[in-house]
Amino acid sequence: MIIKVEEKISIKEQSALLNMCIENDLDLKLELQKLGLSYDHLRYKSYANNDVTINDYQSIENLRKYKNTIPAVSFFSGAGGMDIGFDYAGFENIASVEVNELFCDTLRTNYPNHLVIGPPNYTGDVKDREVIASLLQNQLGISSPFDGVFHGGPPCQPFSIASNQRFSKSDENFKRKGFEDKEKGNLLEDYIWFIKKFQPKAFIIENVPGLNKIDDGAGLNKLLETLTSIGYTISNPQVVNAADYGVPQKRLRLLIVGTRSKFKFEYPKISLFQTPCLDVFAKPINDSLNHITREHTAQSTLRYMELNFGQRDHLGRVDRLNPSQPSKTVIAGGTKGGGRSHLHPYSPRTLSVRECARLQTFPDDYIFVGPSARQFTQVGNAVPPLLAFKFATEIYRQFY
Repeated sequence: MIIKVEEKISIKEQSALLNMCIENDLDLKLELQKLGLSYDHLRYKSYANNDVTINDYQSIENLRKYKNTIPAVSFFSGAGGMDIGFDYAGFENIASVEVNELFCDTLRTNYPNHLVIGPPNYTGDVKDREVIASLLQNQLGISSPFDGVFHGGPPCQPFSIASNQRFSKSDENFKRKGFEDKEKGNLLEDYIWFIKKFQPKAFIIENVPGLNKIDDGAGLNKLLETLTSIGYTISNPQVVNAADYGVPQKRLRLLIVGTRSKFKFEYPKISLFQTPCLDVFAKPINDSLNHITREHTAQSTLRYMELNFGQRDHLGRVDRLNPSQPSKTVIAGGTKGGGRSHLHPYSPRTLSVRECARLQTFPDDYIFVGPSARQFTQVGNAVPPLLAFKFATEIYRQFY
């Protein structure tokens, strides 16, 4: 149920309630419940009108294409963002390779009939090259050359500015390690090993923009040259903003597409206007799972209610979203917990997992398992399914 601004309690009533909770050390959630209210009945002081750029928001649920029977295998699958995009574009996802057991649980919950190569039955670690290759060959009958698509984004922390600058400058993690990271820097090399072994008709490499900046791109170019040497035509690495492809969120990713064709992949055309996040919050969330909101204190709510669209609460390090613009990037946070979600544009509270998932363009019936903090991690780590859909659709159009 959506509570309209005019249905919220007044600023005078809200201020009195919040101050009463603070002065008497009362729990805001309990006091709201006594009044038959929720956090969504609270308001900001300002709802200044902003000009909204009209660009029709298309939910991925409305874009599903008929199955084309072309198989796809995902590596570093995470919670399945790329899998969903290829699924909705008509491809048949036949396997996902993922090392994190909780992410595997989410994949198996949503795709019970396809092979998930990961814990507890397998390690899901691409370093176990021969084990995974054997599973793809023996359980799925994949041979070389493979007429389908491989897609994957190796963990990006070694190449990410944002990830590494969470540390102090004196910390050894502050400087991006790139391909020198012994644990994760060579995962791209492992992924390319699978491409060379099975020679899919097309592949996608997805990562952070910093991937082609390490060593001025020398490390990446060296790896890509091993693929051009066996006949692949590879697009120039391109940094794209998901907001240019219908995603109601600003999110920069580097994408590389290679094909066993003499023609180079042409990137999808960008939209004339970026999609604002307005429609994400205008659509009711009814019986959808993963929609538990955080129980803020009265002190936090007092701070939040002062913010204008787009402003930051520096103490909590959260931003009130501006509904007339794409959302700021949905973040994942550390591996042991979720990142900070943004503030709802109309209610002075942080977003739920489901609201973040909508900004990422996950379908509402897609379920994330595990503790709430880890659900945020899964959502924030994902490739927006709609972005993957746009690229998958172009791969099919151009090469199949």
